[in-house]
Amino acid sequence: MGMAATSERWTAEMLRALPDDGRRYEIVHGELLVTPSPSFTHQRAVRELLGLIDTHLRSGRRAEVLSSPADIELAPDSIVQPDLFVFPSLKGQRVRRWSEIGALLLAVEILSPATARYDRIVKRRLYLEQAIPEYWIVDCDARCFERWRPGDERPEILTEQVEWLPRGEASPLVIDLKSFFARVLDGSAG
Repeated sequence: MGMAATSERWTAEMLRALPDDGRRYEIVHGELLVTPSPSFTHQRAVRELLGLIDTHLRSGRRAEVLSSPADIELAPDSIVQPDLFVFPSLKGQRVRRWSEIGALLLAVEILSPATARYDRIVKRRLYLEQAIPEYWIVDCDARCFERWRPGDERPEILTEQVEWLPRGEASPLVIDLKSFFARVLDGSAG
């Protein structure tokens, strides 16, 4: 179960000093978030989505998609590990260190019971404060994507398809959600 570890205000330096014990540690506005290892369904969703986004972005080379573990420092008191994240290239150069990622184009969290509060409330607020153009919450149980954009008071609930056009790309990525969830949950092409 995910939990806030203490009432102490955490910093990036304190987080980096923690041992590598297999848990996922993040901080948002000084609050330490600790979550367990993800489920198989969670990891299958990450794999499927990573493949779709990566294939779409490879043609343009203006952005890259990766999955966590990663240390994405959005503020001095906020280091997160989005399940998937897209970031722009640095003037045509490949990013080499987490600290070089100055902005995200997309952050994605795959919902699980242990992370639902963090993903829907704590991290969502941070991602919207940081003006990340899109934040997706993938709910495998409900077979939907919740799409958040800066200024949104409610998510857009997507059950048929997701269309995403990152800055600088010529054509949108279109994901058929029925097929996506069939591959993740049922093991079929849908």
